Amino acid sequence: MDLFDKCSRLTKPREAQLAGCYPFFVPVGSSSGPEVTIDGRSVVMLGSNNYLGLTQHPHVVGAARDALDRYGTGCTGSRLLNGTIELHLELERRLAAYMQKEAALVFTTGFQVNLGVISALVGRSDILILDRADHASIVDGARLAFGKTVRYPHNDMVALERILETHAGSHGLLVVVDGVFSMEGDLANLPEIVRLARQYGARVMVDDAHGVGVMGPGGRGTAEHFGLQHEVDLIMGTFSKSFASTGGYIAGSEEVVYFIKHIARAFLFSAAIPPASAAAALGALDVMESEPGLRDRLWANARRMKGELDRLGFDTGASTTPIIPIVVGDEYRLAFLWRKIFDSGVFVNAAVAPAVEANRALMRTSYMATHDDVHLDRALSVFERAGKEFGLIG
Repeated sequence: MDLFDKCSRLTKPREAQLAGCYPFFVPVGSSSGPEVTIDGRSVVMLGSNNYLGLTQHPHVVGAARDALDRYGTGCTGSRLLNGTIELHLELERRLAAYMQKEAALVFTTGFQVNLGVISALVGRSDILILDRADHASIVDGARLAFGKTVRYPHNDMVALERILETHAGSHGLLVVVDGVFSMEGDLANLPEIVRLARQYGARVMVDDAHGVGVMGPGGRGTAEHFGLQHEVDLIMGTFSKSFASTGGYIAGSEEVVYFIKHIARAFLFSAAIPPASAAAALGALDVMESEPGLRDRLWANARRMKGELDRLGFDTGASTTPIIPIVVGDEYRLAFLWRKIFDSGVFVNAAVAPAVEANRALMRTSYMATHDDVHLDRALSVFERAGKEFGLIG
């Protein structure tokens, strides 16, 4: 048997390409705003995580440009050795203060945060407990950890308590959960997770990649939204969403962050986040703290679209965030629907298994503070026509 035999059996993507409805790896020819240029034409972007629209904010762009001029294009090494610059330390101090935690640590990507933190903390005698809808980076972090992983059905608190009760007292326990689930836009039942964790002696880590900047009165994320900022042990975030950059971080107690800093292989053996990326994240944090009206505009857009999509009769799941799915079901039906919507001037994300449950393929739409009524009206008109044509609505 040849190792490469499996490669020839991957047929679905090629079939979609041949049918002209392949929805992935679409090259964008402009900056990531409410409208983007694709193949020389302007389309409304409803597939971005640029929730606050900061990729085009003058302060953020200016901060990145200044860092590029001062530090050059890269750090040429890991943080452990030669790759730490003042901007990294400033960013970690600012993030810790913003997240109301003792310390923070910046990683090169958000994916590496979950790989590094989970594998560093969960040892052979420990139990890692995951929601079945957790992000792939959490799942891969579990694969690297030496401890045992147990998963419970999505947001099933009865099942979570059963797991905690079974293992309490004899193992170290870590519950890792997405704050905002990135495909369907629903929230973790964080109040109950925290209550159960405290009852059974477990620690809680929240992946709030899609929550920070969006949720809570100060934009600190899902924990703040529920009034649990000081009850959650570790909060993970990324810079590739609201922070309009790239990279990620973990925030928590000084002792735990210090341990991660010296043990997490995904941190120790990766090149440092580039200076311009660190500066852009700092600039975005400035704006998040000084312009709360951006969150207000984001939520006004999200509430309007959720209300209108529901009124039209689309299945938008349990979304309560600016991520609003349109459930389609069949993957091939989704692919052709995506193409129809794209050709009509609106870009959305097509989500298929394993990103979502089998037979629950969906269009993932997401909204920005910088979308205006013209963008949203255009998208609603396209959705209504396509939804009727494909039998999703009456």
